[in-house]
Amino acid sequence: MMAEGSASATDRCQQLFVRGVSAVSTVCGVLSALMILVSVIITCQMIWMRFVLNESTIWQTEAVTYLMISATLIGLPYVQLLRGHVNVDLVPMLLPPKMRKGLALLVLVLSIAVISIMAFHGYELFHEAWRRNWRSESVWGVKMWIPYLALPLGLGLFVMQMIADLIAAWRCDAEVLGHGEFEEDY
Repeated sequence: MMAEGSASATDRCQQLFVRGVSAVSTVCGVLSALMILVSVIITCQMIWMRFVLNESTIWQTEAVTYLMISATLIGLPYVQLLRGHVNVDLVPMLLPPKMRKGLALLVLVLSIAVISIMAFHGYELFHEAWRRNWRSESVWGVKMWIPYLALPLGLGLFVMQMIADLIAAWRCDAEVLGHGEFEEDY
């Protein structure tokens, strides 16, 4: 009786974790889209300033660059949630279900390891910029810890989404293991 109750509690905890990470990943997707929208607005303002008013721009190019890079990094968990990253499905589609699950688990574990290393080094870069008060060499002189924060934050959240996918794949949710139906494009 106790084993059934604890297994049920474990399942609920895993489901709660997966749902929580999915919600955070969705928020990341919204934030990423907003950063892209702000980048487009700033670009339009920059074009208006330079070519219509014939005035110089100071901060716009740098801000757009940092926003687009941050949008890419912060958007990683959302794209993972949607299974939107580029992948090659040929091998998994040819494998039987048990081997497909094993391959999915292996790829997730290796991906978590690699992205965790990247997140760690991204944190080191962010922390060094914070500690030494690094600024960009432009006229704007933005504090570099602000754009560098996107590295550990985006990659860390990406790892969290992959851990949630690993839990779901381990429990054999079809959405994680599904690779879609085979269709010919021609």
